[in-house]
Amino acid sequence: MSAIKLTPSEWEILKEKFRRKYNHLSDDDLAFEAGKEDELVSRLAKRVKRNRDYILFTLKKGLADLESNRL
Repeated sequence: MSAIKLTPSEWEILKEKFRRKYNHLSDDDLAFEAGKEDELVSRLAKRVKRNRDYILFTLKKGLADLESNRL
């Protein structure tokens, strides 16, 4: 069971926020497949050198206000 559920449209918005904050991330790093959110979280945690909880917190914060440019 994933700790977070994302739709492709939500991820498109969050992906751009991540890209702005962490401009070293590649398209492969940011690749998303529905139902594989845990893999995405693990990959992002490794690439930005943070733990999974930080990535989950950041994603949930971004989801709470998709209209904002901030992550």
